[in-house]
Amino acid sequence: MAELADLEDPKIRAVNARHGDDHAVNLTKLRALAKRLKTQQDLARELWATDDSAARLLAILICRPKAYDFTDLDTMLRGARTPKVHDWLVGYVVKKSPHAEELRRAWFADPDPVVASAGWALTTDRVAKKPEGLDLPGLLDLIETNMKDAPDRLQWAMNHCLAQIGIEHPALRARAIAIGERLEVLKDYPTSPGCTSPYAPAWIGEMVRRSSPSTP
Repeated sequence: MAELADLEDPKIRAVNARHGDDHAVNLTKLRALAKRLKTQQDLARELWATDDSAARLLAILICRPKAYDFTDLDTMLRGARTPKVHDWLVGYVVKKSPHAEELRRAWFADPDPVVASAGWALTTDRVAKKPEGLDLPGLLDLIETNMKDAPDRLQWAMNHCLAQIGIEHPALRARAIAIGERLEVLKDYPTSPGCTSPYAPAWIGEMVRRSSPSTP
C-alpha cells in the first residue's frame, strides 16, 4: 500500500475523477508493479479487501481468476464501486472464470443497472466469440425498447452489444443500424481524430469496412 501511495499523481487523480474513478496511479506503472509481483492469489485477496481502487486494480492483475467461486465474483462485482475497477474485474477476471456464463445470466436483468451492465458486457463477449444459443433478435428487441432511457453505464453496455451484433452478424446488420439511427444514442459523443465513434451505425460501418477485403 505504501508503494502504491508513492506512485500517486494528483494530475492523474484529477483526470480520473471526471470519469468517476478515484485512483491516482499511472496504469503503466501499476502494470509494471504487477509484473514484478507476478501471480499471488492471497495477496490479491488482501489488496481487494482494502477497498482502495488502486489496490483493487493491482489485485485484479495478480490474481488467479479461476480461484474465485460464483459468490466471490458476485460480491466483488457488486462492491466494485468505480468504473475502472468494475471494467477490469469483468474483463480480466470474470471473463476467464468457469462461472462466467452463470454470472452473465444472473447479472443480465439485475435491478442494479451497474450490475446489469456487467451482464450485458459478458453477453457482448458471447456475441463475438460464442453466439450459439443466444437469442440475437431478442437482444435487439431489448435494446430497441430499453437502451434510449437506460442509465449511462447500462446504456453504454447495451450500445456495445448492439454494435457487436451488427458487426458480427450480417443477417442482422441492417436492423442493428436502423435501431442505432432511430435511437441516436451516443450520436454526438466527442471522438478524437483517428478513433472510432461509439455511435453504433458509425461503429458498425467502420469495423465492417476494416474487415472487408480491399478493392483494387
